[in-house]
Amino acid sequence: MQRSGADAVQYRTAKIERGNLQATVAASGAVNPVSQVVVGTQVSGQIRDLLVDFNSEVKAGQLLAQIDPETFEYRVRSAQADVDAALAAVLTAQANALAAQAQVSRAQVDLDEARRDADRKQSLVEKKFIAVSEGDKARALVNTSVEALKAVQAQVGVAQAQVKAAQANVAQRNATLAQARIDLARTRITSPVNGIVIKRAIEKGQTVASSLQAPELFVIAQNLSDMQVDASIDESDVGRLRAGQKASFTVDAYPGQTFEGQIRQVRKAATNVANVVTYVAVVGFANEGGRLLPGMTANVRVVTDLRENVLKIPNAALRVRIAGVDPAPQAPEQQAKGRDESSRISTRGRIYLNDPQGQPKAYSVRLGITDGTSTELLVSPASPNAELFKEGATVITGTQSTAGAPRTAAPTPRLSF
Repeated sequence: MQRSGADAVQYRTAKIERGNLQATVAASGAVNPVSQVVVGTQVSGQIRDLLVDFNSEVKAGQLLAQIDPETFEYRVRSAQADVDAALAAVLTAQANALAAQAQVSRAQVDLDEARRDADRKQSLVEKKFIAVSEGDKARALVNTSVEALKAVQAQVGVAQAQVKAAQANVAQRNATLAQARIDLARTRITSPVNGIVIKRAIEKGQTVASSLQAPELFVIAQNLSDMQVDASIDESDVGRLRAGQKASFTVDAYPGQTFEGQIRQVRKAATNVANVVTYVAVVGFANEGGRLLPGMTANVRVVTDLRENVLKIPNAALRVRIAGVDPAPQAPEQQAKGRDESSRISTRGRIYLNDPQGQPKAYSVRLGITDGTSTELLVSPASPNAELFKEGATVITGTQSTAGAPRTAAPTPRLSF
């Protein structure tokens, strides 16, 4: 700690150091299986048999539970009876169609006989062997036979339409029967995948009701050896994450142990809770021995950047503000040259050094990454006052009056990388 002789103000100081820095993103999330399946039901009824429990290993197609099928069996029988009745109606309609066709044949025979008779009588009328009225009667009978033929032909059309209607009814009844059989099959709740039951939401004897959304009966995790942490990342940090970055996390169940993983995905879907926007980063890891269980809370730490052997200053030095001390001006061409010499993303900051007279002097500096405690100081040989910013140099980290009361300090500027 140093004291300025001019204004009796004490300064807390620290050294510019050289070392390694790593920028990290901290978040929390839940341990989940990579793939888990929710098993529900599409029919309503009472659970008659419950065949699995928590932690049961199941195979695809294995029976998990049985809903009482009695009601559905009756529906199948009723639908089958309707199909049989519809088939009988088809046979009746077909018989009627055959009868109508036979009537057409008889009407055709009657018409042919009437025409022959009319021809004979017309010949006799011409020879004056019979009266003209007899010939007229024969021609009238021909006309009557023609109309009778048309009538029975129409009846054939009706009979054929009835056959098609009966056949359509059979198809409809078959569809109803198929639906009844499907509903009966759905009373058997089976596993769609190989896995482990991690949740069971029903009990034997419980009544489940399906609606627009199938009720949740079981949750099956396909593989508990390959799991992931779904971490909530603040919107200010999500831009620093990318797939493939290494991550580590801890869980309360194993204090002092760190588990390693890797970011598999940064999901673009945002979650807004109380105006706080977060994104989900999926951290995959190998759950050897099945030690970590679904639902555990994980504290995740992702290293987003690493700098080796760089100058670094305490973050407290960036918060200091001394009234009346303005930063030394810099030539524009020197500033531009300093930026061109480094491809690193940087921000501007202000630090204070003591001049040869022991008075604080402000300098604008370029800053790199931070680990929350120290911040990288970017200095190029062409930077103004570069000779001042070196390892071992003293920077002011705070001030206080001679009475010990702290002086004002501005908050740490938010740095974006």
